[in-house]
Amino acid sequence: MTEKYKSHRFKPGEIAKTFPDHADTLLIDEYLTNEEEASARVFRVYKGTPAHFHAYSDEYLYVLSGRGTFWMEDPKEQAEFEPGDLLFFKKTVVHALPHIIEEPVIFLSVDTPRRQPDDIIFVDPEDGSPRTFIRGL
Repeated sequence: MTEKYKSHRFKPGEIAKTFPDHADTLLIDEYLTNEEEASARVFRVYKGTPAHFHAYSDEYLYVLSGRGTFWMEDPKEQAEFEPGDLLFFKKTVVHALPHIIEEPVIFLSVDTPRRQPDDIIFVDPEDGSPRTFIRGL
């Protein structure tokens, strides 16, 4: 989405229904807002995501659907998430979603400042690149 809104009502659940059942990337997202100060997105996770971090953005992840495991900072702190949970981590905090337990895993994400699609650094570069990580709807 490139249009700027002064105000707007979004229906993340309706947007989530438009995601395909399968993807060739780990995630597919749809931007709701894309301002310099912050961006909001809805995204679906298709496969477990390896350890990575974002260099420029803090991230707030609200679980809309699905269940899985997630860790931030320390893999030993891996725990399950479910709808209604809010996960938060600052830029440069390493995090991962190793296991999907129940699909579809859909998040509402707010990134501050806006997260550029290429702002992903894998701890092990063999795990992927921005191109293999995410694509827009």
